[in-house]
Amino acid sequence: MPYSKVKVYSDGGHYIGIPYKPNPSAGKRRIQAEETVTVFPETADKDNSIIEKQASEHKTNNTSGEAVSPSPKQMTRKELFDDLYDNSRDMKRKERKEYIRKQMRPYFKQEQSCNDFVEQNFERKHRNLVCRKIRMWRKINQQTFNFFVTFTFDDKLHTEESFQKTLKHCLQHFSSRKGWRYIGVWERSPEKQRLHFHGIFYIPEGTMPGKFESVTDFDTRAKKMRVTMQNDFFGKKFGRNDFKAIRHDSEVPQEIKYLTKYLEKTGEKLIYSRGLYQYFVTDVMDEDILCPYGHEDRKFILSDNFSCWDEGEYIGPVSQEAIAKLPKSN
Repeated sequence: MPYSKVKVYSDGGHYIGIPYKPNPSAGKRRIQAEETVTVFPETADKDNSIIEKQASEHKTNNTSGEAVSPSPKQMTRKELFDDLYDNSRDMKRKERKEYIRKQMRPYFKQEQSCNDFVEQNFERKHRNLVCRKIRMWRKINQQTFNFFVTFTFDDKLHTEESFQKTLKHCLQHFSSRKGWRYIGVWERSPEKQRLHFHGIFYIPEGTMPGKFESVTDFDTRAKKMRVTMQNDFFGKKFGRNDFKAIRHDSEVPQEIKYLTKYLEKTGEKLIYSRGLYQYFVTDVMDEDILCPYGHEDRKFILSDNFSCWDEGEYIGPVSQEAIAKLPKSN
């Protein structure tokens, strides 16, 4: 029996199919409203207070010029956990967990309820990170990349806000008009905390603006001189930029590990260009299924040259040309 509307992804070695199953409850899920709590800055630990730190950064001045502390903040326990989690990223896991428990304890009647809540939300954060990695690799395995690029904030040209905004807009422009594809993440250097954007790019031939020039400087991390390729178009707009050519697909995993390191360290979300997809959708014939796969055999492994079909129309054996003609899905 052929399967229709199968979502197919690559795990890097094989094509995996996920059969279509209608979900009658889709769109009917009700989101329960979460109870809000009143967060008082003064209830936090004064020696190591994230809430107090945030409050001090947002003090306003009254007409007499005296500093006025902000009013207590209304937020859900989940929002409070997320704030504490984001701002304690430099702590070790055990220390971080104990710190968050201590900060959240005033908002629970029982200590065990607080401990259970913190454990559940640590699991949520870990699960979300795993899901982001899976989604990232599925998108990567459907694409070809040819550059690893770093853009560095230059305070002579921009504020951090304008740097992020204009760079994002510029890359979106090249994505929509020139066919650029990229996956990137924001990161700060450990010593100077200077903002960077690291990304893996597919830049079609003939679409690169400006020209390259070789720049020799000292790599403070590697403790040696290095030669980088910088583009003068981006140099004039944003400052320092490094373009490293990816000459073979075998180099891609190493560059992706570089991105995931910052993803884990900072908790930043990945930035995707338009046009990147996780799945292509095709009908699949019985003879193209090699074996069941995954949890409860809900998926199956496809042959390396399985046939692609779109609503009964034969497209051809799987290839980049055939995939380009098929519907896509995320």
